Amino acid sequence: MSDVAQPTVAEVRTAAEAVKAALDRHLAAIEGAAEQDGGGDAEVIAAYDALAGAAVAYDEILDVVYNEVTPFEVPGSSSTAYQGPEEPEAVSVLIRRDYQVAEPDRLLAQATRVARVADSGSGPAKSLNAAIGILFGEYEPDEIASRYEEFGLEEGDSTLWVAATEPSEPGEWLASPFDDADPQLLICRFDISAVYDDELEALDPDR
Repeated sequence: MSDVAQPTVAEVRTAAEAVKAALDRHLAAIEGAAEQDGGGDAEVIAAYDALAGAAVAYDEILDVVYNEVTPFEVPGSSSTAYQGPEEPEAVSVLIRRDYQVAEPDRLLAQATRVARVADSGSGPAKSLNAAIGILFGEYEPDEIASRYEEFGLEEGDSTLWVAATEPSEPGEWLASPFDDADPQLLICRFDISAVYDDELEALDPDR
């Protein structure tokens, strides 16, 4: 048995009260900034960081004591808090979608069909790499995402980041398109993962 002292129920309640206080501070900072026409932005950022820290602490202690979690996802702590401009001139949309090749034969067959429609003299796709290149060259990523099972793929995790950036010249960043993925410029993000479905099922077995 571990000698490390475990958090108490009272400490869970204290952490919950800290979240409530941080929420009040965050709202007050936002209202103050609105009255100052944006003059209180530093207070809003500080209150945001405090709320994020309190929420993470509460989530962690809740998990330890009750094996439960909150339905909230905090996008980073103070070390990765947003540090970009309040009024960005441009934004970058970064998308990652993972797929597993669940049915290689289906993937090869679909790629062969697509190649033959595009070029009547084309032969069958002879490798998975070639097949993947054909399919992703023919279809938009959103169409692949909606038809992945048809192509013999299995959906994995995905994330979409919207980050502040500077306006760029055509072709300027194409040689290294993902080097500027800076979490501190992240305005918002959207994640999809089976992990979240598993957590919901654990909370509601009849779901």
